[in-house]
Amino acid sequence: MLSKTCNKINGENYCNNQSSCLKHCRKSTPQATTLRYIKDGKSNEEGHNQSIEQSLMKTSASMKHTRTAREAKSCHFNQCGKPMRQNLYIANDVGIPRGEKHCCQECGKGFSSTSHLNTHMRTHTGEKPHCCQVCGERFSAASSLTRHNRTHTGEKPYCCHRCRKRFSFAGTLTKHMRTHTAEKPYCCQECGKSFSAADALTVHMRTHTGEKPYCCQECGIRFSVAGNLTAHMRMHSGYKPYCCQKCGKRYYHSSNLTKHMRTHTGRKPHCCQECGKKFSCTSSLTLHMRTHTGEKPYGCQECGKRFSSACHLNRHMRTHTGEKPHCCQVCEKRFSSGDNLTTHMRTHTGEKPCFCQKCGKSFSAGSTLAHHMRTHTGDKPYCCQECGKSFSEAGSLTQHMRTHTGEKPYCCQECGKKFSISGNLTRHMRTHTGEKRHCCQNCGQRFTAASSLTKHMRTHTG
Repeated sequence: MLSKTCNKINGENYCNNQSSCLKHCRKSTPQATTLRYIKDGKSNEEGHNQSIEQSLMKTSASMKHTRTAREAKSCHFNQCGKPMRQNLYIANDVGIPRGEKHCCQECGKGFSSTSHLNTHMRTHTGEKPHCCQVCGERFSAASSLTRHNRTHTGEKPYCCHRCRKRFSFAGTLTKHMRTHTAEKPYCCQECGKSFSAADALTVHMRTHTGEKPYCCQECGIRFSVAGNLTAHMRMHSGYKPYCCQKCGKRYYHSSNLTKHMRTHTGRKPHCCQECGKKFSCTSSLTLHMRTHTGEKPYGCQECGKRFSSACHLNRHMRTHTGEKPHCCQVCEKRFSSGDNLTTHMRTHTGEKPCFCQKCGKSFSAGSTLAHHMRTHTGDKPYCCQECGKSFSEAGSLTQHMRTHTGEKPYCCQECGKKFSISGNLTRHMRTHTGEKRHCCQNCGQRFTAASSLTKHMRTHTG
């Protein structure tokens, strides 16, 4: 005879306690145990039972009770005292205690189920049993493969209820929602800067520690962000997976494509609060803001000179090392920056994509156009602090300052002669090489400097 709180239905034992509804494990099939709600038609607490049913529905498979037979003979349900088998799914909402955690023997991390522990162990063993059928990439967890497959199918099941933007991953939606709420729950203990995502804080902390845990196996360059290493590796393979649908231009990284698309749409969503100038990307706005604040967070370890951006520092460092990694495929001339190579290539193609709106003159580089525009406006924003002389170009001010300091940073490797301007060193080097690149179209005489050719031309014109 069963007790008042326990019933037997179809040969199976059920607990029908008023405050919980759990099915006890069958001895023969403990792994297959599931939660069931048994509704007692004679119970006068129907409303209470319905609320319990809703609670159980929400728990969706609940928590596994993971004690093994060696650890404990049985588990007792704390409300009716009936012994149960070990591998019972327990609903926390009705007060069942959690099972003891499973502990990783390598790092000591605890888990609530053996399956979670097994997945975690693959981070130590490197095992990746789940393989993508499209690209062959392998994963340690089935859930990671499921998420990865959405990059191939384009599936975006998670939708923002505010702006209707869709996402492939729930975590990405959670981060996106903070752009609406402005919530930044993750705070740096070093500088107090706050972030909307934990991984953003982790990456930021490396700016303090200098940690760069991701290393390129090809060239040894290290990165603080895994995504930067992934994009960098594509430079070795030449793979550019992100393509512009407008012009067909391809990119190594999706963010570069996003920025590029704004050159077609003209969209500039990021606005400077000081002067109202708009930018197509946040990094450009951040750099621009330093023109107002004067902040130069990047310092050269060789000479102490400071810069507002990391890329400017990297280019500057090449003046010390002499490195010129960018090579022209036409004339094999080498450059210290990719921008200089791009501008140089236009001397071969004749391309001049930058037009002056005032006079229609075209230029091969945007910086040259900006300088030219000052001939119309008369603007000379660069002022010498020593004598008050103003210049339309920053480079002209830099050169002028050397007349005060006497600095001559450009040195001839042949004879040791020093120059204050790089162009003067270039011309001087031709006295050693014998190169005469400037040719008179009238008589064919050649000269090492353009100024010498100009003087010679006067002999023909009178």
